[in-house]
Amino acid sequence: MPNYRPIFPNIFTTGNLICGFLSIISAAEGDPTQAAWFIILAGFLDALDGKVARLSGATSAFGKELDSLSDMISFGIAPAFLIYTFKLSALGKWGWIIGIVYISAAAFRLARYNLLAQTEEKSNFMGLPVPPAGLTLAAFVIFCHHLWGGIRYEEYLISMMIIFSGLMVSQVEYDTIPDHFNSRQNRIKLLYLVVLALAALIRPRLLMFPVFLLYVAIGLVKEAVRIVKMTATTSQTKVRERREKKQNGKDTIIDE
Repeated sequence: MPNYRPIFPNIFTTGNLICGFLSIISAAEGDPTQAAWFIILAGFLDALDGKVARLSGATSAFGKELDSLSDMISFGIAPAFLIYTFKLSALGKWGWIIGIVYISAAAFRLARYNLLAQTEEKSNFMGLPVPPAGLTLAAFVIFCHHLWGGIRYEEYLISMMIIFSGLMVSQVEYDTIPDHFNSRQNRIKLLYLVVLALAALIRPRLLMFPVFLLYVAIGLVKEAVRIVKMTATTSQTKVRERREKKQNGKDTIIDE
């Protein structure tokens, strides 16, 4: 009997892909806010397809590849095209260089994710996931149009694209959305998610951008804390080793 279960998550994944295509069309037709909203809708569908696949027991290698290709369109190419069309094009060659760097980083990130998914199970994402990067850029466009009627502070927008490109190919760890909430840590994550989701739903045009940017910032803060702790531990280890060497040297002299 044919197995039709994979069809259901693939419908959401295909919807994600279609939204990315419609975003590109909207940007080409001169409507940045509509293009940004299609990227947001793609993010909603992307969040659903994985959950539906796991709930229906329909996860497959085909589904993972289709999801990555859809993410590349919706959160890699579509945001880059949107930003280039309305801001980066004014920078000449630097504009398309920034766009190329962003989509190249997105492609690298997705390829690495697929490789790691086949070889090991990780509780966290390695590097900034492509969907949050694209969603943050789209939310910034909506945020600017809501407050000022157009995209402002392009220097921050360009800085975000460059920083996100670096974070996508980095080894900075980002939290995943847990499938089970049977631990205290996962329940705390669920509480944060509910609070942030409610805030974004109450005033989406105003609050989506801060919510997505907060996710990016939390990963950076955690990485900074990890580096500080690792440096402190390394320093303490070196101090302890020096003390042990000195003590061993004294013991050798006493023995002689």
